[in-house]
Amino acid sequence: MYSGSGFSNWEIGDVDVFIDEKGVHHLFHLIIPNHDYIAHAVSKDGLSWKRVKNALFVGDPGEWDDDMLWTMHISKKSEGEGYEMYYTGLKRQDKGIEQKVGRAISTDLINWKKENLYGLPFKSEPPHYEGKNNNPREWISFRDPFKYQYKNEDYLLICARSASGPTYRRGCIGVAKREKEGYVLQKPLHIPYVYDDVECPCVFEIKGSHYLLGSIREDIKVRYWSSSEFKGEYSAFHNNVLLPQGNYAARVVKDGKHFLVYNFYFADGNVNTHRVIPPPKELETDKSGRLLLKSYYYWQKLYQKTILQKDLPQPMPILGNPTAEFVLENENKWRFGCRSGYEIYGFEKPSSDFVWEGTLSVEGMGKTGFVIECDKEGTGYYISIDFMNGFVQFRAWGFNEKDVKNNFIFENIQTNQFEIGEEKQISFKIIRYGNYYELSINDIVKLTLLDFKYNEGKVGIYVCSAVISISDSKIHVIPEPENEYAASDPEKYNNELQPNSVV
Repeated sequence: MYSGSGFSNWEIGDVDVFIDEKGVHHLFHLIIPNHDYIAHAVSKDGLSWKRVKNALFVGDPGEWDDDMLWTMHISKKSEGEGYEMYYTGLKRQDKGIEQKVGRAISTDLINWKKENLYGLPFKSEPPHYEGKNNNPREWISFRDPFKYQYKNEDYLLICARSASGPTYRRGCIGVAKREKEGYVLQKPLHIPYVYDDVECPCVFEIKGSHYLLGSIREDIKVRYWSSSEFKGEYSAFHNNVLLPQGNYAARVVKDGKHFLVYNFYFADGNVNTHRVIPPPKELETDKSGRLLLKSYYYWQKLYQKTILQKDLPQPMPILGNPTAEFVLENENKWRFGCRSGYEIYGFEKPSSDFVWEGTLSVEGMGKTGFVIECDKEGTGYYISIDFMNGFVQFRAWGFNEKDVKNNFIFENIQTNQFEIGEEKQISFKIIRYGNYYELSINDIVKLTLLDFKYNEGKVGIYVCSAVISISDSKIHVIPEPENEYAASDPEKYNNELQPNSVV
């Protein structure tokens, strides 16, 4: 994982990842609040990162990008060798009202030079988009470029604003096509008619369908739309949230046969609090064409030891509820029951960082879920699994030692939905990696977040007015995350980094 923290721990802005021919992951991100340069970090596995030479700085006074640099996208050059970065620039003279898109190039992904061919930089203009005389907010969105090559032609997707509609619903995904005279604005690729802006757009194709991603400021979620054609009408499924609340600025990159989605996470749901780049997730589709979020394939390469359920410590009651009981049905099945009220059954985890997977079954209509970092009084993280309504929630729940008049913490940090099966049984996978937590239900990632409240305690299960069982589970021990630090010689480091080297 990666935080990039310096004086503040929330300096990470929007991100973009490019994977080079050696399999090295290159992370480019903004630095906020100054937005004065684009930072660069590299990784051999997409999990542990090392900062290298900063990629790009604001221009000199009077240049088109002398104020701030905003979101970028990196790709191979369409013509000739090397790489290109399309990025957003602001000029001091414009007082932030106008945003433009320009370009830089590189031969090695380390050293970048600004080179504005193809009519760049360019800006938002009528008739399809807001312009100088049609700007009800008094500032114009035209940022976050994403280059997409379709049928050997270059397009730029842009976070833009439609020229008409209610002020707070004009956000759209704009598009420009590269012609002989340069990039020419076309009508928007997609207008949801819902949002103020659709930030950090990107597009990709899976199994013949095109998918658009956009980050939404209204609820701090990443949503998606699909179409059978790149330029065709894009529609949403009944639930088009790809990444739940707190995840933002998502971009998709191809890694061999895998589609990886990268983003940053707002801790505590607040823009000005700790931001971290979490591990990537993978994208797949179901039979209906809906996007599915899967765990990153690389986790399995980190397994240091696997402990089967029969070799795990026996779960012990924490709250002392007399109506609760635990039965060891066989070496691979634990059975828990509690007739009245709650009981938590916890055991010492074999490692601070782990992957716990298995099968959870429930009888009746009671409550159940998992606990992580749970102390002797029950303070810790709770993962609530609602088998009746199909909701899953990640909570911080426990004693508030800072305020005796409000002496409890009960915070729903992230919520999502899952499909309920008639058998009321799920396969689960819980990843704890530093302060990153991920829950998969039936191989689909439903919770993906970071939190910093609790760091030590037991792991286990809770039950209330129900009978449940855990069977065929196992815990994989994984190493602790490495802290990010800068490379002393970034060019040498980048040249020597191989897919199987250590970062």
